[in-house]
Amino acid sequence: MTPLSFQDITTRLAAWRFPDRLDGVVGIATGGVVPAALVAQRLGLGLKVVAVNYRDAANEPQFDEPRLLAPAPALGDWRRVLLVDDVWVSGSSWRAARSHLPAGIEVLPFVFKGQVDFALIRDVHGCVQWPWRTY
Repeated sequence: MTPLSFQDITTRLAAWRFPDRLDGVVGIATGGVVPAALVAQRLGLGLKVVAVNYRDAANEPQFDEPRLLAPAPALGDWRRVLLVDDVWVSGSSWRAARSHLPAGIEVLPFVFKGQVDFALIRDVHGCVQWPWRTY
């Protein structure tokens, strides 16, 4: 497991070029809440959370597919949002979260780690230890 420092993450966030004209940030609970909060703070935008869960605290799948654990947030007049998670492996949690947001809004992906273009960290392979997690 590769430990990542809070300073490394915030330095990368400061250099990231985010899309223009975003109305808000939606974090995927539970792993995406801290990343989404950091992104919302960086962009000066509001934050909402959609509670979709697939893995347990030990990072093992606990359901056959990601599940909505609480009602999806109302997004009001937000029309273009960033949907944020901690890690992109298969995209199933992201797609599940997206399916519970209004169809008429533009939802753009952003993750902290993964082998996708919209991942903040693509140069660290294998599991990481986030500075806000104590596992």
